[in-house]
Amino acid sequence: MPEIELSTALSRVKPSPTLAVTQMARDMKAAGKDVISLGAGEPDFDTPDFVKAAAIEAINQGKTKYTAVDGVAELKQAVAAKFRRDNDLNYKPSQITVAPGGKSILFNALTATLNEGDEVIIPAPYWVSYPDMTLLAGGKPVIVETSAEDNFQLSPEALEKAITPRTKWLIFNSPSNPTGAGYDRAAIKALTEVLKRHPQVLILSDDIYEHIVYDDFEFAAFASVEPALFDRTLTMNGASKAYAMTGWRIGYAGGPEPLIKAMAKVMSQSTSNPCSISQWATVAALNGDQSFLKERNAAFKSRRDRVVAMLNEAEGITCATPQGAFYVYPSCACVIGKKTPDGAILNSDEDFASALLSATGVAVVFGAAFGLSPYFRVSYAAAIEDLEEACRRIQRFCAALS
Repeated sequence: MPEIELSTALSRVKPSPTLAVTQMARDMKAAGKDVISLGAGEPDFDTPDFVKAAAIEAINQGKTKYTAVDGVAELKQAVAAKFRRDNDLNYKPSQITVAPGGKSILFNALTATLNEGDEVIIPAPYWVSYPDMTLLAGGKPVIVETSAEDNFQLSPEALEKAITPRTKWLIFNSPSNPTGAGYDRAAIKALTEVLKRHPQVLILSDDIYEHIVYDDFEFAAFASVEPALFDRTLTMNGASKAYAMTGWRIGYAGGPEPLIKAMAKVMSQSTSNPCSISQWATVAALNGDQSFLKERNAAFKSRRDRVVAMLNEAEGITCATPQGAFYVYPSCACVIGKKTPDGAILNSDEDFASALLSATGVAVVFGAAFGLSPYFRVSYAAAIEDLEEACRRIQRFCAALS
């Protein structure tokens, strides 16, 4: 076989650690091992029946051909209506784009705007794909670490310090993957005051967990908090998390028309249009009865509370209570340096996650994958019985360390 020389762009990125952990758990299950996978970032609920019915109707009506590159008009109208209803944001259809998943929205935006060396500010911990997408597009990730003491939130002072003349984007995610931390209006407003002083900086607001929030936390869209930044903000969302449509692959965004057109140009030479059937299903999802969201959030909250309580009972583990999403991000700092019963030293959170999987069959994602150690991410989008059993195994694993 001839040796294939791969691109230098590809050498800048690494495979998704979260997908790798999920696949490892699948492989272990296929081999007959007892595995509880808490690595995947997808709801365990089914897609709502009325959404599935809309997809079937679209198939029966022959809506299975190519569509406009960045979405059918009906879906753009539904997205615009959603932004008005939920976020007090007014976008015209020409300011709306639809893509095969939220990942494509991010990729298209960065590819369309970044030149070699342009900087993208990314608060850590971050969703694993942000830095690698930036690198693939020729940009430079500028990682700004946050702390548990500050609820994993980017401070205005840290943002100001990170901005340079080369800064092109701030990627903002609330509620956050992996921490579940949410920014309230006051916290967002403080960031906008900094950004108003730097007109070259665009804001990519990843709102994918908007509808999965708890207690008294109220979600706020970045551009609605500070209308002066409306023309510099790409407000991104999608069907995956709220509507349990991860496999349907629909992401959408509203933003400045020149940026939306540029993103469509990228997509016209890459994926072309999102799946036509998925688009019609998303029209139904956005326009339909939203009451099921509260019921599912209640279930997620119950799981969150149980997981947080049980993890805090594990020796050496400290777990904060998040405001949204379906993850917790516990610290394992107090077990780093300890030894497993078979003699392995846990030198990092990656060692911790690897040893945990090997010894107990519980799959989690190590914190270094998200840019902040020593932590690990647990997804509680799973049956309560599995979550409780996984937490018991984590407790036993930690108790056995020396």
